[in-house]
Amino acid sequence: MKKPAFRKKSAAEAVEPAEAEQSGHAPAEAPEPAAPGRPAGRSGGTRTTPSLLAAAVVLAAVFGIAEARPPAAPAKADAGAPTTAQVERTAAVCPQPLQGLTGSTAFTAYTPPGTGGATGGAGWLSDAAAPATPPTAAPSAPATPAPSGSGAPAAPAAPDKGGAPADARLTLAKPGTPVTGPAANGDTAPGTGAVATGALAPGFTVTQTTVVTEQRGLGLSGLTCTPAGTSFWFAGASTAGDRVDYVSLVNTESSAAVVDIKLYGDKGLIENDAANGITVAPGSSQSVLLPTISKGAVTDLAVHVVARSGRVGAALHAADGSKGADWIPASADPAPTQVLPGLPADTSAAHLVVWAPPEDDADLKIQLSGKNGWFTPAGNESIHIKAGMVAAVDLGKVTRDEVAGLRLSPTDDKHPTPIVAGLRVDRAGGGGKSDAAWLTGSAPVGARATVADNRAGASTLFLTSTGDAATVRVTASAGTGGGTPVSKDVELPAGGTVALPAPEPGGLNGSFALTVETVSGGPVVAARMLSLPTKDVPMFTVQALHDDRSTVKVPRAGQDPGVVLR
Repeated sequence: MKKPAFRKKSAAEAVEPAEAEQSGHAPAEAPEPAAPGRPAGRSGGTRTTPSLLAAAVVLAAVFGIAEARPPAAPAKADAGAPTTAQVERTAAVCPQPLQGLTGSTAFTAYTPPGTGGATGGAGWLSDAAAPATPPTAAPSAPATPAPSGSGAPAAPAAPDKGGAPADARLTLAKPGTPVTGPAANGDTAPGTGAVATGALAPGFTVTQTTVVTEQRGLGLSGLTCTPAGTSFWFAGASTAGDRVDYVSLVNTESSAAVVDIKLYGDKGLIENDAANGITVAPGSSQSVLLPTISKGAVTDLAVHVVARSGRVGAALHAADGSKGADWIPASADPAPTQVLPGLPADTSAAHLVVWAPPEDDADLKIQLSGKNGWFTPAGNESIHIKAGMVAAVDLGKVTRDEVAGLRLSPTDDKHPTPIVAGLRVDRAGGGGKSDAAWLTGSAPVGARATVADNRAGASTLFLTSTGDAATVRVTASAGTGGGTPVSKDVELPAGGTVALPAPEPGGLNGSFALTVETVSGGPVVAARMLSLPTKDVPMFTVQALHDDRSTVKVPRAGQDPGVVLR
């Protein structure tokens, strides 16, 4: 981002009273009495007449400048208001794909067309260094986290002329057209770093989608890659039954990270030294199987990944045998009210998991957003969570053949307790087969939000107005292999949810991106369901759309020569 320009001061203007004092040109001091045995006039005595004259000249020069260049007039009330500027660099981290399962993983990268003046730049995805040994399918895996996959960071490849590394797995050429490509194959595939600069940075989005073809884990897993950070919350994990859940840690930074993984169950924090002080070397990836850091089988877990030094990308994958698998998305920060968008009309089962902080219990209302607004589902009006613990409730076929969003809010507005929430959603297919996806507390789409990797006839968009009625604009980009973008406006009633088959670009060839922009009205949360049924399995995955933060606030700076008097 271009820095504000400042006028270069002349040599005379650069002299400040403090500088004058440091150079010895200070006002004369009263003479000190001569110390015994030391004649007056030496150190500590009176200044010489030339020194007094020099000091007077410097002071005259300083005050002369103040007279010739008086201080600027007081700034107007809005002079210090920040301005908005487009971001010039965006980075995200994608987790390790295919940990212990057979299938294929694809990346799709996209930047919406911008309206700013940024030009040039590059966008790319590159593999991290060799990762750690992936977790096994057996809950009896070793009780210590896997070691870092690389003792030292891999030497970065030299950038090409476009700014992307020569060994980039995927490169994005221009805004408005997505690109897609495969991830590394095998159970030891590394995590991936994604970077965009210049005109490709505002709104840069990367989606990772995995199709598992192995019968014991047949299903669809997807997520939107997230920026590296120091704190990630996940609700809905488990170490009971056939569940094989693991945390993927990827460090694309140049320094090592030290990570703690905190597990909370129905009895509170699960203490285990193996979950603390996990070192993730620069440029490395590793997976931590949850049964190795929990104590026994725990049906419902909230997981908090905390980087006590450095930054990492963190993701949590859940697999429930033949019942389904997907990534559990990172939750919005703990807050008294959480909204979870994206419940399909044909939900066959829904399982809600909520965590409350150690400081206080939480009593929450459970509400659904239907086509006409918010309502309370019969038989599931509320949930109580003890301080520092996790509570869960089965909601069954809560949507009753209508799409919905779910909201948790305090039963008493005077007693707000910040919470984290997750919702497992199951859809049933033929022959008793099913697949699962996990929803989580999400923030509004804001000015603009995007999700990549949409397929013809396979994407459904869920839009929930959390307050007043709203209007949003939905745009389908060109396809990876060609097509013409299309847009449509969608009106949402206050508190209502609308589901629509994703609009598709004309002459679509390949996959495409969907962008949602708030046109008017109250805040809107959104989610996209990608459905790819295979062999009677209703394979699906749901991703929430988040504000792409393509702009930042930049404080204004003004010149004030009068600073020399302060």
